[in-house]
Amino acid sequence: MEEKILKAKNGMAMFFLSLLAYLLSFAVFVMGCVVVQDATVLGIVIIIAGGLWICLGWIPFLGLKILKPQEALVLTLFGKYVGTLKGEGFYYVNPFVCAVNPAAKTALRQSGDVESDGGKAAPLFFGSGSAALPRMPSKVISLKAMTLNNNKQKINDCLGNPVEIGIAVIWRVSDTAKAVFNVDNYKEFLSLQCDAALRNIVRLYPYDVAQNVDTTGDGEPDEGSLRGSSEIVAQRIRDEIQSKVHNAGLEIVEARITYLAYAPEIAAVMLQRQQASAVIDARKMIVDGAVGMVEMALDKLGERDIINLDEERKAAMVSNLLVVLCGNKDAQPIVNSGSLY
Repeated sequence: MEEKILKAKNGMAMFFLSLLAYLLSFAVFVMGCVVVQDATVLGIVIIIAGGLWICLGWIPFLGLKILKPQEALVLTLFGKYVGTLKGEGFYYVNPFVCAVNPAAKTALRQSGDVESDGGKAAPLFFGSGSAALPRMPSKVISLKAMTLNNNKQKINDCLGNPVEIGIAVIWRVSDTAKAVFNVDNYKEFLSLQCDAALRNIVRLYPYDVAQNVDTTGDGEPDEGSLRGSSEIVAQRIRDEIQSKVHNAGLEIVEARITYLAYAPEIAAVMLQRQQASAVIDARKMIVDGAVGMVEMALDKLGERDIINLDEERKAAMVSNLLVVLCGNKDAQPIVNSGSLY
């Protein structure tokens, strides 16, 4: 179903015309009461006409609609879609049309459903306790960009490690007719598709860079990961969601990863693994530097002909220097006061 933009009449002009007709009906009714005293048929007809308009004259007022910027109304007439009213202003439409919004009562964790009091979802009532008054959900469809912040999910990455991840999706309604008639509830539909798309994409990536892992699908190992390639992962999640909700008339503007961590049951083990990896890298750097310094020392001693050492003495010197340079603690020097040999 395609969206049809409804051309409505000027609401202010119709408001004054309806109000004027209502006032005239009172005047006609009073005039009929005066004329009926003469027992004429004309007086009775005037009273009936004025009375009918007084009883039914409120119906045209039902066709008055007020829209704010970035709002729309999907209107149906006896079950048939007649069009969508868009643009801010005061409009008049057929008083028998009904506005349709199946997601009017749905409150998700998104910007459009959050009040300023602590970021909680807006309740469908005013006040508190027994004095609370029900609030009718609005049938207006917001065309603004809204942010959906779904709950964190626990998902296994491509290596089978459970990770917790959360995303924020910026979206808006692009086709009101599709959003209302193609799906049962477009807000819940979007939320479910976000969860499914997140699970489909996250399972293709490891949490951190791993060897022999293909995340792009080209058959070649790469260095993609959830932690290091967050922009690419977010873009793939956005494209995945868009492909699923296009038929519902929704546009996904952007998707961002808001939370990423190992699941609590393996977080401590993975932390130890990262610490061990960091220690190994640090040791490797220390050993590489120490070997270079020993090599430089032997070359300098040989070039300047300061001392001639046989292979055994060179090995002992290399061993001592490596112990000093690679040790965790400062070495205690021992002075040889006797002969070198």
